[in-house]
Amino acid sequence: MPSWRLGGLPSNSTVSPSVPAVPMLSNRRCFLVHAAALVPAWGGLTTVALTQAHAQSVWPARSVRIVVPAAADSTADILARGLAAELQRLLGKPFVVDNRSAADGSPGVAQVAKAPPDGYTLLMGTVDTQAISPSLHSTLPYDAAHDFVAIALVATVPNVLVMNPGKAQQHSIRRVKDLVRVLKANPGKFTMASPGHGTSLHLAGELFKRMTGSYMVHLPYPGIEPALADLMAGNVDLMFDHLPSAMPHIRSGRLTALAVTSAARSGAAPELPTVAETGGPLLKGFEASAWLGLLAPAGAGADVVGRCQQATLAALATPALKERLLSQGAIPGSGTPAQFAVFLQAEMRKWARVVKASNTKLD
Repeated sequence: MPSWRLGGLPSNSTVSPSVPAVPMLSNRRCFLVHAAALVPAWGGLTTVALTQAHAQSVWPARSVRIVVPAAADSTADILARGLAAELQRLLGKPFVVDNRSAADGSPGVAQVAKAPPDGYTLLMGTVDTQAISPSLHSTLPYDAAHDFVAIALVATVPNVLVMNPGKAQQHSIRRVKDLVRVLKANPGKFTMASPGHGTSLHLAGELFKRMTGSYMVHLPYPGIEPALADLMAGNVDLMFDHLPSAMPHIRSGRLTALAVTSAARSGAAPELPTVAETGGPLLKGFEASAWLGLLAPAGAGADVVGRCQQATLAALATPALKERLLSQGAIPGSGTPAQFAVFLQAEMRKWARVVKASNTKLD
């Protein structure tokens, strides 16, 4: 069976020799006897390999660890814990979330890359770790394109373009199209906050600048909270933020929301248009959402990947997890491992272009 790597192509380049027909077997012991008899016909397939294949077929037989390269209580952590709880309920084995947020999560991602490909160590990859970091860093302790097998897109989380209300009112900015007009008339006179240089929210702004031909001064902060505090205080003009963290301030009137950055409107804030809807022709096709997806170390068997993907989609469809996703402003994922692999490739290419155009490097 094919194993879907990030290239979206099945790793089935070798053709197994033909084997004699096996009669229908009545129980597991009978199966092992016949399987052992077939070893010579398979050109040296060992009983160890047969045992491993059988172990994979009953995955999971023990607890599974999901490494989250983000801090506790982050959006990634909250959604990973919700998924783990549902997978444990559906599959009857413990699913344990392991937060590895040090050094932008890279060591945690590398740990999964080096783990045995048996399906018992999985990664909750993010747009930062799997699509942006490979272009930001000249070296990483993992290869995002080759060290992992795609399992399933878990969720996308729209970002939202927000402004200081006083600044928006001063310049009569009600839509993204208004903002583009004002920015192009005042190059370098507006400031854009972000939770750090090279973060997905910073690069969402760089993508916006690249597509509109506008220029804003980027002010990186050490995290979301100080950036939001300065934005609400009027010390900075605008920023791209994750919808869940911005929504309370939008509802209270302390921030003015112009649009979400997803391809479609968010169910958590259906009144907000998308950037592409309200930004005019320059921003047609604009999308810069955060996302999370489940991956396994390269070499994981297709049976394990398939069973995990099916269980993940079943978990995402349960009322409990669906409600948790919606409460975070997230959109449940879908699709096959092959489709997720194609999505990952496209995200890597997109953000590589943005990183290059913005001359953003972290080492």
